[in-house]
Amino acid sequence: MADLKESFPSEVAEYSVAAGIDHLPAFKWWVPYILKKRNAIIAKVKSRYHKRTHKFGIRIPKTVEEARDIDRINGNDLWEKALEKEMSNVRVAFKMLNEEDRAPVGHTRIKCHIIFDVKMETLRRKCRLVAGGHMTEAPCTSVTYSSVVSRESVRIALTLAALNDLEIKAADIQNAYLTAPLVSEKIWTVCGPEFGKDEGRKAIVVRALYGLRAAGHDYRSFLSEYVLNLGWKSCQADPDVYYMPMTRPDDGFEYYAYALLYVDDILMVHHDAMGTLKQIDKAFTLKPDSVGDPDIYLGAKFRTTTLRNGVIAYTLSPSKYVQENVRLVADYLERHYNTTLKKPSRAKSPLPNNYRPELDLSEELEGEEASYYQSLVGILRWMVELGRVDIITEVSMLASHLALPRRGHLESIFHMFAYLKSHHNATVVMDPTYPTIDHSVFKTCNWADVYPGATEPIPSNAPEPRGKSVDIRLYVDSDLAGDNINRRSRTGYMIYVNSALVIAHSKKQARIETSVFGAEFCALTQGMDRMRGLRYKLRMMGIPLEGPTFTYGDNMSVIHNTQRPDSTLKKKCNSISYHACREAVAAGEMITGHVPSEKNPADIATKIVPPGQKRNSLLGLVMYDFD
Repeated sequence: MADLKESFPSEVAEYSVAAGIDHLPAFKWWVPYILKKRNAIIAKVKSRYHKRTHKFGIRIPKTVEEARDIDRINGNDLWEKALEKEMSNVRVAFKMLNEEDRAPVGHTRIKCHIIFDVKMETLRRKCRLVAGGHMTEAPCTSVTYSSVVSRESVRIALTLAALNDLEIKAADIQNAYLTAPLVSEKIWTVCGPEFGKDEGRKAIVVRALYGLRAAGHDYRSFLSEYVLNLGWKSCQADPDVYYMPMTRPDDGFEYYAYALLYVDDILMVHHDAMGTLKQIDKAFTLKPDSVGDPDIYLGAKFRTTTLRNGVIAYTLSPSKYVQENVRLVADYLERHYNTTLKKPSRAKSPLPNNYRPELDLSEELEGEEASYYQSLVGILRWMVELGRVDIITEVSMLASHLALPRRGHLESIFHMFAYLKSHHNATVVMDPTYPTIDHSVFKTCNWADVYPGATEPIPSNAPEPRGKSVDIRLYVDSDLAGDNINRRSRTGYMIYVNSALVIAHSKKQARIETSVFGAEFCALTQGMDRMRGLRYKLRMMGIPLEGPTFTYGDNMSVIHNTQRPDSTLKKKCNSISYHACREAVAAGEMITGHVPSEKNPADIATKIVPPGQKRNSLLGLVMYDFD
């Protein structure tokens, strides 16, 4: 019971009350305190929701009656039209029962309600009917999990499209969830005022309504089954990437076409992408204005560009997302602090000069400010996901203080948004150009005596390679004892497919290393593991790989130990990382070489690089159009 109380205090307290044993000595002294604290937390969360009355200066209703009152006061019908539009689409999800009919046996009753919102781009009113999925019993995980395509797979597909000279088209499925039948749950409800004349009638939910626990799973299964029936195959390394062997009719070039699914977003890489989208449109209604060349994908601006070498490549720029959030932060500062973002000339780097988040001892944030800090960190993390690698280390540092943010942390985030205000036009280019490899920095040796039989595991179920082959480069770095409080080091690595950056990583290491050698080997091991996963994914996507991964590091000791079979390990605590990396070299998975620190892009993923020539040089290796 002591272990249960420590891990699940609320659940144990609730059980003791339900079982009528909360008066016993083992429970009486702590159960009332836990339940009181739980209720206070829930009340505080609810109060935050109910206190939010406006968005973008527009009043947000909480109920249908309030929405109609707002329209009546404003003399328009904006909310009413949004409600009518949503209800006209969502009625297909309900099967109305007659007044004398009872709810079917085995069905669970839930409540439904309308969520009101305002779209950021056009200030358009938006309504969404959401089911109270919390009122049903939690089913097994297998019917609640729904995956989406990874950003890593998206970048690979864009690189391949440019490399193999293929089209890229996109489309959105209209009312996506409502297209799928609800098969994992049995639900019924009583219609509310949003149903108009049907208010008060009983109805069975027959479609995957938003808010239900299994809605995402049922929709994804329905869409996946249809795509598979069209002849596509799901990639074993990323189930939301579908591929099909194709031959381009004009030149006979053999390649794999790809369909990438992110909930209702479809990205098609194909020589005739529109033809496949028309097939999908027969079963799933696609939004007419979304079919065609992609404009915004997952929050990033999608464009094509011609590089200096004449190669046409695809780019992903979060500039619009950055600018909009900079504007919102500026509005927040003006409303709450009667100030504005600092001038761009004063924010030349993501964090103030010599600022260390872990050493900040300013006052703790409470209530709304703490919640606002957490939301800003979430926004910044999504910017990093979209390609803003220049702030990857600083955002990781600030994200370590979500549980206990301080005044200085919030002010440093405002400084970062000032930096983004003057550097919003950064772009990630999925450059398919083959890199120039200086083979003189690499050394090949006979490892048979040290690691006999070491070979790279090639998946036996991988599809036959098609299309042009790719090269992989891995840059690794670490910052020894970078955290001034617990002295943990930071791992940073970046992985390129040809000249396209597909993976960037920055994170504190899980244990304290006492030497640069140990920290660098730990970082190399983590980068190697991620590289192995990427090589597996590329093979399962049918992409030809030639040779090992070219791995670069700026620590000569680590490089020498992975280039020479006769080197010996003097620090036994690093033995696992030491042998894992050396065996990967012996197996031909990777080959290591030295790169100067000023030419190692992973350097910006491990430490705060001050503004200057070195920072600009490193950013030029990972981003374009950096103003």
